[in-house]
Amino acid sequence: MSGSVPAAGRSKGGRPANPRRRAREFVIQGLYQHLVAGQDTAGIEAQAAGVPGFEKGDTALYLTLLHGTLAGEAELRELLAPHIDRKWEEVSPIERSILLLGACELKSHPETPYRVIINEAIELAKTFGGTDGHKFVNGVLDKLAPELRPDEARK
Repeated sequence: MSGSVPAAGRSKGGRPANPRRRAREFVIQGLYQHLVAGQDTAGIEAQAAGVPGFEKGDTALYLTLLHGTLAGEAELRELLAPHIDRKWEEVSPIERSILLLGACELKSHPETPYRVIINEAIELAKTFGGTDGHKFVNGVLDKLAPELRPDEARK
């Protein structure tokens, strides 16, 4: 990845990461492993569980998001495709991971406000992605959100 996980559970600014953010960070790492090395779900889970600080994350959220994103990968890519200005393969693996996670949350987790989901994706892209990756992620998810959450987006 362009960046690595900030020191054991710390955000980029050095603050302790909250359990939900930490869960998303581990999901992004797992999706990256899947996209780049073809790692399967069991291998991703085993590797994550062995990282110091993993237990400080929201494990239930981690498992829900990891499994949901991997199981729905093809559908999520179809939802994202109209909003991406290049071929999927030309998007960096970390940005693909963040977009897949964001799309999964927008689609399957209505309990989390869409603005929170987009903000979390932007923060993940700032931490792990390339220089302007957060702008790309923001643009794509900002277009997808009204499609998946029309009532919420109208407010």
